[in-house]
Amino acid sequence: MKKLISTVVVSGLLFISSFANAGQFGDLHNKVVEARDELITMVKNPDKRGPEQQKLVKDSADAVSAMITKMSAPAGKEKQFKVMSDNWAEFKKTREEELVPLILAGKQEEGKKIAMGIQKERLTKVLTLTKELDQ
Repeated sequence: MKKLISTVVVSGLLFISSFANAGQFGDLHNKVVEARDELITMVKNPDKRGPEQQKLVKDSADAVSAMITKMSAPAGKEKQFKVMSDNWAEFKKTREEELVPLILAGKQEEGKKIAMGIQKERLTKVLTLTKELDQ
């Protein structure tokens, strides 16, 4: 009887935690999209490259990183979580150290090559994995 009760309790906790993760990864997906949108605003609008927009770009990426730090991988999806987390870290580093400085320096073509190359691959990977982790 005790074994049955333990099994039911553990199963219930796993069921509840799967819903908690699902909401978190959906929220994370939305935060990543927001971060992307803030950068796109800067890229497309030369008049939106001042300190206010730069702060929005940085803060939106920092919010994603903070969210990831507080999250844990759903059971059985540790590898996907690590790949997602690592891709986001590289995406953010390149964004802050290469892409934003190029945009602010008016070097659109150089920035575009990075944005449409490795950054696009990383972002696509992150967004795909947030959906996979959400299931």
